[in-house]
Amino acid sequence: MKRTSAAVFSLLILSIVPSSLSAKGDIVKITIKGEGLTAPIEIYPNIGEFSVWVGPGVRVNGVEQTGGFNAFIIDWSKGVAAQLPTGLQHYEVSFYSGCRKGGNCRTSEPSIVYVVSYDYDPSTEQGFVYLPGKDDELYRLNTSTIFHGHGLEGNWFRATGEWEKFARPRIARARATGPNR
Repeated sequence: MKRTSAAVFSLLILSIVPSSLSAKGDIVKITIKGEGLTAPIEIYPNIGEFSVWVGPGVRVNGVEQTGGFNAFIIDWSKGVAAQLPTGLQHYEVSFYSGCRKGGNCRTSEPSIVYVVSYDYDPSTEQGFVYLPGKDDELYRLNTSTIFHGHGLEGNWFRATGEWEKFARPRIARARATGPNR
């Protein structure tokens, strides 16, 4: 009886997991809202340019996915930022996923899958990214998409150079002239 129950449970899990994983598509839209912006900036990045399904705790073929192509916007190699400078510009960055071809999608519209805070220090030209922690409103949304573990949620990290080159000019243009769509 125990073997039958275990086999049925295993088949149930196998039938559920592939469809839910296949629904996690590429990041097809990023929005930035915050300080000095009259409306959110909507960005349609190159497919695969930034992925939320990477980072500590995520392994593919036994290799932790912490950098390289499809990297997230956090420079994981620098670790947790101990203390942030004062006078930072604050933004909320939302990532939207499209449905993978053949995925079990409910809609053709992109859906929000992950949200972080992005703060920028104009004096040092360094950005910082906050992963919402257990006490934050967005924690549940984010951890339903990906949970990094290792005590990383609820901490600030340095942004990658790639993210800075991607986001900063768009934010600067929007602050100067209005939203960049």
